[in-house]
Amino acid sequence: MSEYKRILVVARMIQTCRKAIHYGVSLAQKYEAELFVIHSIYNPFGPKEWGFNTRELADEYKKSILETKQKLAGLVGAERAQGMPIKVLVREGEPTAEILKTIEQENIDLLVMLAHEEGRVEDLFFNRSNDELVRRMPCSIMLVKKEPGAVLE
Repeated sequence: MSEYKRILVVARMIQTCRKAIHYGVSLAQKYEAELFVIHSIYNPFGPKEWGFNTRELADEYKKSILETKQKLAGLVGAERAQGMPIKVLVREGEPTAEILKTIEQENIDLLVMLAHEEGRVEDLFFNRSNDELVRRMPCSIMLVKKEPGAVLE
């Protein structure tokens, strides 16, 4: 097994990604690696400006970005308090593209993510696909089985 110097944990579902973050922290400590945690927020309305009729949706979208940042800070707060440096990244865009772009930009050696069951409905509404990401992966990947009984958000 090669040594990992830069590890990226995908936090697609904030409430259920604790186990993946735990694995990322453990591996980062073992290999003395840099640790990154990424969450990509999919904008269903695309990169265009919000129209007049969607102002409330635009406000709700901005609120969800702020809430995501706060939740991620809470998840990694205990590790940071113990001296573990973790770089939290919140990206807006198509999740697979944002993760792949981050892997390239940050020169990631290992990706850690949940191996949850996905359906086509999830793909349609949340634009998430582990299958696509795994097929296009330019680095090693570790899939973490979700906790028994954990509810996907």
